[in-house]
Amino acid sequence: MQNRSPIKVIIDTDPGADDALAILLALASPELDVVGVTTVCGNVPVGQATKNLLRILNLVKTPPGLLVGQGAARPLEEDLVTAFQVHGSDGLGELDRVLTAAGAPRYPSARLPSILPTAQEVWNDCVRRYAEDVTLITLGPLTNLALGLKVNPLTVQKFHSVIAMGGAIGVPGNIAPAAEFNIYVDPHAAHRVFQASLPLTLVPLDVTTRVGVTRDLLATWADSSCDPISRVLTDLTGKAFGFAEDVEGHGTFYFHDPLAVLTAIEPSLMTMEFLHVSVEMSGQVSRGITIADRRLRKPEQKAAPNMRVAVDVNVDRALHLLRNRLCP
Repeated sequence: MQNRSPIKVIIDTDPGADDALAILLALASPELDVVGVTTVCGNVPVGQATKNLLRILNLVKTPPGLLVGQGAARPLEEDLVTAFQVHGSDGLGELDRVLTAAGAPRYPSARLPSILPTAQEVWNDCVRRYAEDVTLITLGPLTNLALGLKVNPLTVQKFHSVIAMGGAIGVPGNIAPAAEFNIYVDPHAAHRVFQASLPLTLVPLDVTTRVGVTRDLLATWADSSCDPISRVLTDLTGKAFGFAEDVEGHGTFYFHDPLAVLTAIEPSLMTMEFLHVSVEMSGQVSRGITIADRRLRKPEQKAAPNMRVAVDVNVDRALHLLRNRLCP
C-alpha cells in the first residue's frame, strides 16, 4: 500500500451484519479518518439502524469528534423492504441472545439520544470542516444521497468522491432475480444519483460475491485472533450464515459492504471500468435492475459513462486485508 494521508470519509449505512463489519473495518484502518456516520432505512427501519450503529460504536474507541446522524425513514416513492430474514429481527444477528458466562448481555443495547442531527446536517458539518476532502461511502439504499441532491446540493457536490455498494451488472441479483438489495429498495433514489454527474464508484455484486468465507473459516479467523473484538464477527453473522445455508444453498457470508470500504482503503484491489449504468425503476420483475452499456460500439455511439464500476477484485489480497483488520 502507498503511504498517504488518511482519507476523510462519511459512512452512510443501514446496519445490517455486513454494514457492522464494514464500519469496524473502516475504524480499524489507518488509511481512513471516519469523520461522520449517518443512517438510512434499508436492512432495518432507520430508528433501528441508528440503534445498531450506536451499539457497534460502543464496542470500539471512536475517533474524537465523530459526528452521527439519522437520515431517511422511507424510500423516495416505494414502501420500505427490509432484510430481517437475512440479518435477524434486530438487524445484527439477534445480538440480544448473546450472553456472557454470568448471563449478562455481551453487547448492551444502545438508546437513541433525545436530540440527534439529521444526516444532511452531519454532511454539512463535515464538508464545512474539511472542504472538498470528504469521501462518502454508502452501504445502504441511496435515499439520503438522492435527498441531498435535492435539498442539499451544494454540500453533495463538494464530495471528493462517492463509493456506493450496490447493483448487479453481469451477475444475478440477491433480492430479485436480477436486482441487488440496496438498489431494489429505492430504485428512484439510485436513478437520481446515477444521473447527477457525481464522482461515483459503484461496487456491485459482481465483485462482492467473489469475496466471502464459510462459517468454519470465519470462526478460525476469530479464534486465532488476539483481539477480543474479533468475537463479534461470529456473533453478528450467525443469522446470515443460516440464511446462506438454508435459503441460498451455498453457506457463504459475502463481504458486500466491507468491499466498498476496501475500495477506499486500497483502490488497487479493484479493476475498474468507466461505464454508463442506468436503473429500472418499476416493473414486477425488473424493478431495481442496474444495466450497464457494455456494447462494442464507438464511444460516440453510446451514452457517456456516468460512473466507475468495479468489475474484478483481487480476492486473495482482499481476504488477507479483511482478516488482518477485523481479526488482528
